[in-house]
Amino acid sequence: MTLAQGRPYLAIPGPSVMPDRVLQAMHRPAPNIYEGALEEMVEGVIPDLKSVARTSGRVAIYIANGHGAWEAALANIAVDGARVLMPATGRFGHGWAEMARGLGIGVEMIDFGRAAPIDPSRVEETLRADLSSGRAPITAVIASHVDTSTSILNDIKALRAAIDAAGHPALLMVDCIASLACDRFEMDDWGVDVMVAASQKGLMVPPGLSFVFYSGKAEAVRADVPRVSHYWDWTPRGAAQMFYQYFGGTAPTHHLYGLREALDMLAEEGLENVWSRHRTLARSIWAAAQAWGQGGPLHLNVADPALRSSAVTALGLGGKDGLRLRKWCEANTGVTLGIGLGMDTPEDPNSEGFFRIGHMGHLNPHMILGMLGSVQSGFTALDIPFGTGGLEAAIAVIAEVAKAPASSAGGGQCCG
Repeated sequence: MTLAQGRPYLAIPGPSVMPDRVLQAMHRPAPNIYEGALEEMVEGVIPDLKSVARTSGRVAIYIANGHGAWEAALANIAVDGARVLMPATGRFGHGWAEMARGLGIGVEMIDFGRAAPIDPSRVEETLRADLSSGRAPITAVIASHVDTSTSILNDIKALRAAIDAAGHPALLMVDCIASLACDRFEMDDWGVDVMVAASQKGLMVPPGLSFVFYSGKAEAVRADVPRVSHYWDWTPRGAAQMFYQYFGGTAPTHHLYGLREALDMLAEEGLENVWSRHRTLARSIWAAAQAWGQGGPLHLNVADPALRSSAVTALGLGGKDGLRLRKWCEANTGVTLGIGLGMDTPEDPNSEGFFRIGHMGHLNPHMILGMLGSVQSGFTALDIPFGTGGLEAAIAVIAEVAKAPASSAGGGQCCG
């Protein structure tokens, strides 16, 4: 017998849960793509996207997933002989580096493993050595704000400081695919030159849109690139003179309707409140996991809470129990947990001892507590040992925050 009837809950690190408002906004006939209301709507979407990214720079929109944003960002800085430095903290850092190699860009890798953040001092040391190497300097440092596979949250402001301390001209390029509108990110204040993101996580829209935000410094680098394919070139998209240029052709009409509604929802809540909500719900998950781990094998991949993302949490059980738990929860409770990804070892080549919880976008305490109850039910049904008090610990975090005076909705803090 299964109890998994009713509405399923996709607790994976993207695609995230789509709000009814977004789905309803998309449920309409195709519009005129040449003039009229759609064009007017997109003119408002652009500044609101930049507001979420905290930038006054430009944004290019692509009909692509996050990998498309990776390629677009790299294609626009790929001068002959270009090299990038990747301080990797998980599988997605390595993935972006692999894409760079595929474009003929040289990659220098600093691998910080799968449970530790970027050490800015090592980046600074590498960049100083680069300046004295006699070669053309590294074009960019490319890094993940949050690596979705490990759930590590990197200090991007400190990374910018390391580049500046080395006196190096490298661009700072950051993957915010998992973190945008979940973890605090300040593009301009932190000195980020290029940021990539996608629609299906904190922005609460189906997969299919990706974004590259870029600064004036990045534009200047692009001006020296002799060849960029017409589709990936960010110049016409970021400074469109005609509507079709935003998208390199036909507009992704229904995704845009959904994005407009999602941006309105973020504005209504206020971006500071969005970040705070994500942090509180993440803390409730961590509190449950820590209590469960006192009497069993469960452990959080990232030991220091300050280094954990508010959008995704990677956890380990060992053996094949991550896989067993995921399958049990989906089949019996309607909760889909994220796969273990990039956490392979010789003993566990398919990362089956790990799983991930996505807690990004459109979610609230009853969704989180229901998911945690499902996980604890899975432990019980599968005879996986666990410590007591997990649900109570999660409830205590939420209750404590709820006792605090309510903050304002923050209209205008996010989007214009």
